[in-house]
Amino acid sequence: MPPVLEVADLSIRFTTPNGIVRAVDNVSFKVEAGETLGIVGESGCGKTVLSLGIMKLIPVPPGSYTGGRILLAGNDLVPLPEQEMRKIRGKVISMIFQEPMTSLNPVFKIGDQVGEAIAQHQQCPRGEIRARAVEMLRRVGIPMAEQRMNNYPHQLSGGMRQRVMIAIALACRPRLMIADEPTTALDVTIQAQILKLIDEMKQELGTSVILITHDLGVIAANTSRVAMMYAGQFMEYAPRAAIFSRPLHPYTIGLMESLPRIDRPYKRQDRLPIISGAVPDLARLFDGCRFHERCREVLPVCRRQEPPWLERDDPPRYVRCWQYH
Repeated sequence: MPPVLEVADLSIRFTTPNGIVRAVDNVSFKVEAGETLGIVGESGCGKTVLSLGIMKLIPVPPGSYTGGRILLAGNDLVPLPEQEMRKIRGKVISMIFQEPMTSLNPVFKIGDQVGEAIAQHQQCPRGEIRARAVEMLRRVGIPMAEQRMNNYPHQLSGGMRQRVMIAIALACRPRLMIADEPTTALDVTIQAQILKLIDEMKQELGTSVILITHDLGVIAANTSRVAMMYAGQFMEYAPRAAIFSRPLHPYTIGLMESLPRIDRPYKRQDRLPIISGAVPDLARLFDGCRFHERCREVLPVCRRQEPPWLERDDPPRYVRCWQYH
């Protein structure tokens, strides 16, 4: 089967008073039917811009698509006008946003917001829309769904609001769902419930998922392939098992080493390894690899020339690093 989503050499830039910000630069990946792809990276690396770019929610201007294609079921979304995108969002591709309290409309009842997603794409009588909205709330685990239909967002807990967001995203059985940090600001037990719910709904409805997070533990438990993102680019893209057993890029290796491990003895005075420095300013022109200022394995060529996207191994995995040329 062809992939549900294929992103090819996508580039997104923003015009700012400080210059041109290359928030996403030549990013390529695929999402197969029924799979969960994880995208990992530090805050400010471009994960959310990439997800909004796929949804065509980038404000133009100041943002602009400067290259590449977004093929959803074979159709390129980049040139589509907003009127056409409204027919696709929610029906074919949907998104769970990072903060449900700001994503849900505070002045509309929960039932109206779930029902709107259904009414937007499917011609149904009002009574049927309400019945389907109640059913979606039940399916995502909200107790007393009929009564909750009349609640406003502020009357629900953070976990319940996130469940409502999942109900809205899946109301029309989309082929692809993007979950942008779906467990942010939730306590650990609620995080586990939300991730389990997303997986259950994926299995039930056959929806593919892009899971965006900075938590490698979430990635290890919930994905089949992983992309490591840094400063607007993918540094490594491989099956989950390969990423965790044999990471290639120095950035991936640094992230793995920073994780606490139960098989590694620690003394009280010990500190976890860190990646020194910070994500560079994306408005600055880059010479060489974007990670070279923080890399422990930096080569002279890394400072002069940007490494190309290299395919290695079988099954194929990809890495952007001069060490493998």
